[in-house]
Amino acid sequence: MSSTQKIYFYPLWLRIWHGFNALGIIILIFTGLSMQSSVESSQIVGFNMIVNLHNIAGIVVALSYLLYFIGNMVTPNGKFYTIKAQGFFKKPLKQARYYAWGMFHGEKYPFPLSEKRKFNPLQKYAYVMVMYLAVPLVIITGIALLFPEIIIDKVYTFSGVFVTAVMHSTMGFFISIFLIVHLYIASIGKSPLENFKSIITGWHHV
Repeated sequence: MSSTQKIYFYPLWLRIWHGFNALGIIILIFTGLSMQSSVESSQIVGFNMIVNLHNIAGIVVALSYLLYFIGNMVTPNGKFYTIKAQGFFKKPLKQARYYAWGMFHGEKYPFPLSEKRKFNPLQKYAYVMVMYLAVPLVIITGIALLFPEIIIDKVYTFSGVFVTAVMHSTMGFFISIFLIVHLYIASIGKSPLENFKSIITGWHHV
């Protein structure tokens, strides 16, 4: 395969979604941390403003997720998220070994990208967990916290609002860790900015 080959991985709708989603997630993380901090919110931005920003960003992320979900249902992009039983454990372990050892010792990339493979196994598993589990949960719990009257009063001996808030924060933390790893992995390649250019132009250099 030529080192100059390009694949159109990111159609316009996906790039638009990615931009809105990234901005919304970053605002949600910072406002969420501010709301949970025991330190008084900064004198520049009051607590009520932080809450409003968090809620607005949450609505943007929820709407952009709807675009993402529908887009994956009606376009070929959804095929990249299919997980097969064959090599379910072996493939991600092989990729993990490459990240931990192989790429520092000149080993060949185990799962080269192609028109049929946009993600390596670890990426695919992570994206499926985040986009089809963590994000829906954080959206659902966020809507519930906006309208607490719809939350069950008690979950065993715990307040329903408390359980919902804990799940919302836990999923938010998980997404935050994913974002950090996502940015690091995106910097691995021909150059640190190569993958970032791809999500802007739509074309990925193989």
